[in-house]
Amino acid sequence: MALEWMPRDNERKDHSLHTDVHWGTEAPCVVYEKRPLKGPDDKVVDRLYVAHIRLNNPKQYNSYTTDMVKGVIAGMENASLDRSIIAVVFTGTGPYAFCTGGNTKEYSEFYSQRPDEYGQYMELFNHMVDSILACKKPVINRVNGMRVAGGQEIGMACDLTVTSDLAIFGQAGPRHGSAAVGGSSDFLPWYLSIEDAMWSCISCEMWSAYKMKFKTLISKVVPVLKIDGQWVRNPMIETEQFIDDGEIVYGEFKKGAALKEARALVRKHQADADFELLDKETDQIIWQFANLFPGCLTKSLDSIRQKKKFFWDTTKNDNRHWLAANMSGEAFLGFGAFNTKRITGQDTIDFIKFRQNIEQSKLWNDDMFAEVLGEPKES
Repeated sequence: MALEWMPRDNERKDHSLHTDVHWGTEAPCVVYEKRPLKGPDDKVVDRLYVAHIRLNNPKQYNSYTTDMVKGVIAGMENASLDRSIIAVVFTGTGPYAFCTGGNTKEYSEFYSQRPDEYGQYMELFNHMVDSILACKKPVINRVNGMRVAGGQEIGMACDLTVTSDLAIFGQAGPRHGSAAVGGSSDFLPWYLSIEDAMWSCISCEMWSAYKMKFKTLISKVVPVLKIDGQWVRNPMIETEQFIDDGEIVYGEFKKGAALKEARALVRKHQADADFELLDKETDQIIWQFANLFPGCLTKSLDSIRQKKKFFWDTTKNDNRHWLAANMSGEAFLGFGAFNTKRITGQDTIDFIKFRQNIEQSKLWNDDMFAEVLGEPKES
């Protein structure tokens, strides 16, 4: 060789940033797994893997605690720097939810009325979104159930979404004391029309997976109910016709007796949801990624992501400060109402009374807050 004389160091470097201290197996936690890459013939490919990052808090619909946020960051950053990883699958535990956002119990009981503490938490949240957008491997959001509020935001930070057709998508902030400024107000206008983005962001209306596919938010929807050996698409959603009486009905919830009957069927079978088709679709995408030039793939990912990052990077720091300040006002009320719904029987404040109090220029103090929150039910 012409350059044999040049000194070289051929001992491989370990670029991992994190140990396994931020991952676990017992809920609430984040589970991090490296699973062998498999080809279409189901044969294992030597030395190549897929990173699975799983939100594991099913009793609270996979809402992320502070420690879980750290687990996602650690998983994304280690997967990004692991030369054996082909792609990342970001998902949740169980058949009911991918993620419903931040842990409301933690928000209400610790972070509310502690704005500086919540500001520090938002530093971690922003880092979580950054870690998804910065991962040098494609990130697939495998949506196994509800993707709501902050769950919608971290889901949209991912590159592609494949979803159970029982999933619903949407925001919850303005109804529960916050604003969708952890990513949704930045990402939704890229995915949807500006008016659809506006309505989805502020209305707190939940849209079906089929509606979101039609409106181009997600890549693929598959059934997960298998009844008597047959795949059954979400019976609560209209998927058999597109127009009814001049209105687009595809992807909308059915109404009346039909919806009631369909909900009963879903309640009966959802616990036994079968994710075979969801996993097959995810595996097909990963195999396609595996058969591309890795450097060209990473460059392409980062180039597309830059459009999402443009607005996210512009607003994330200002939003961090607003969210922190809001924890002493509307967020205290909103998260508090939701967290105490088993005590009071209601999960929101009296919005009209709250507006009336504002119109009268009342002080925002405990007395004013008590007027709009529910009261404990008699035992």
